Amino acid sequence: MINKFIGKSGENLAKNYLMKQGYKIIETNRHFSRYCEIDIIALDKNTLVFCEVKTRRTNICGNPLEAITQAKYSNIKKGIYLYLQENPKYTKFRIDAVSVTLKPVVTIKHLKNI
Repeated sequence: MINKFIGKSGENLAKNYLMKQGYKIIETNRHFSRYCEIDIIALDKNTLVFCEVKTRRTNICGNPLEAITQAKYSNIKKGIYLYLQENPKYTKFRIDAVSVTLKPVVTIKHLKNI
């Protein structure tokens, strides 16, 4: 239960960060299957951005982005293809990753086009 709360907090921080950067949030927590969920779908000008958010309390056990495994990345790509089939108006897209570390201070790192 604590991990879900931490994850949800990180997603909210990431969403607010992206909005401050000028992104328009389209959807959050879009499920495509039991294995595939895209945390944030947003528009950056005319580019559709699929954003994976990873949150950790601290960096003691490593950077949150290290948790994006090849299997996770493959599942994200499957979700993206399904989303683009449902929304063919989008022709430009990319995958971003946002890491959120909560302690000792909140730190947000945004990697574009992973």
